[in-house]
Amino acid sequence: MLAVFKNRHVLSLTGNGVMAVFSILTYSILYRFLPEADMGNWVFFQFAFLLLDTFRTGLLQTPLIKFYAGADQARQTTVAGSSWFIGLLVTGFFVLLNLACLPLAPYTTDTGVLLLLHYFGLSLVVTLPFNVAVWLLQAEQRFDAILTIRLLNQGSFILLTVLLYALGNISLPGIVYSFLASSLLTSVVALVMGWARLGALRHKTAACVREVFHFGKYSFGTFLCATLLRSSDTFIIKFMLGPAALAVYNLPQRLLEIIEIPLRSGLATAMPDMSAAVNRKRHDEVAHTLKKYAGSLTLLFIPITVAVLVFADVIVLLIGGQKYVHTEAANLYRIMIVCALLFPIERFLGVTLDIINKPQLNLIKVLIALAINTTADILCIKFTGSIYGAAVASAFTLVASLGYGYWVLNKYLPLHYQDTFPLALAEFRSRLDLLFQKVKLITNRNPTL
Repeated sequence: MLAVFKNRHVLSLTGNGVMAVFSILTYSILYRFLPEADMGNWVFFQFAFLLLDTFRTGLLQTPLIKFYAGADQARQTTVAGSSWFIGLLVTGFFVLLNLACLPLAPYTTDTGVLLLLHYFGLSLVVTLPFNVAVWLLQAEQRFDAILTIRLLNQGSFILLTVLLYALGNISLPGIVYSFLASSLLTSVVALVMGWARLGALRHKTAACVREVFHFGKYSFGTFLCATLLRSSDTFIIKFMLGPAALAVYNLPQRLLEIIEIPLRSGLATAMPDMSAAVNRKRHDEVAHTLKKYAGSLTLLFIPITVAVLVFADVIVLLIGGQKYVHTEAANLYRIMIVCALLFPIERFLGVTLDIINKPQLNLIKVLIALAINTTADILCIKFTGSIYGAAVASAFTLVASLGYGYWVLNKYLPLHYQDTFPLALAEFRSRLDLLFQKVKLITNRNPTL
């Protein structure tokens, strides 16, 4: 039984699940005890910080994993050190930018913007070490250590949030301080445990720095545009409809973690398999893996979607509290969950473009989606006068992104989607048979169980 829990698929799914559950639990507390305007400003701060962090994550995560995974020890040390060097440069630039922007604080009264001006540089500093650690551990497929990092980070944040509530001092600044403290604690532990490999910094080379940077510039563009795509709804809703409307819209988005958990886990475990197939020049295996994972996840999402359509109001009540029951949140959740049935195929199309060394095409795919989403958001919100417009705009964006991704990837891979779901069903049966065999073996060895 222990071998089952050491399986990389199980550990990846568990890590993403823990992160999602803790995130939903934290947001449930915040939604219940922060006023709608404060909640909207916290959401704005989080998305704005994520957008700034993209300059670092987009530049480093994909090339670090690509050049580190499977390399010899000397090469791994050089890649880790060179990545640290770039990460420190990017972080230092934003710290200086933050200091330069601080004098602008007296000229705005927007709470969300003020939070960002005061804390975005420090936030980037305290999150750098544990982010690097997670990327390195993903390259090593050490999902057990990644699980530990996520438990510590999310667990400490939620404990601090609960402590603030218990002391009767839960407030927007207090939530920001809790975020900074939990990030600092996680980074310190990652450094002490050696997961972040800070000592590799002295082994950086100019050649490797250039190699990581030149590959990363494409993944950076994709990450930046993807983050802008996720954040565009946030910024447009906040400034067109206000922070209270943003809080309502963000609630069903957070509840989409029920879909994102298995999706992120599937992507994390499929990428090494697809990369290995590309390195062996077996493009048919890449297409097989894409269809197997995307089809399996889509089938898994169907019963989840049906359940959400029926119980959306109950879920909103449980997570958001009574004050969100009579808002648009439940219907928005229904619209979003139906659209999410297309997430697996759409996401895997983009990842596969990166894997087959066509990151520039994935960048174009995300740029198209960003342009459509921004334009459609503004037009649909103006037309409807409500946050339903943003949900409709997201549906247009998803279909356009999927259509372009399939069209361009089909030029390089033999994509024949008619066998996707039969392949996924066969995979389900195979996994179930293997699980039953393991359980039977364990039971025979331990008849007292």
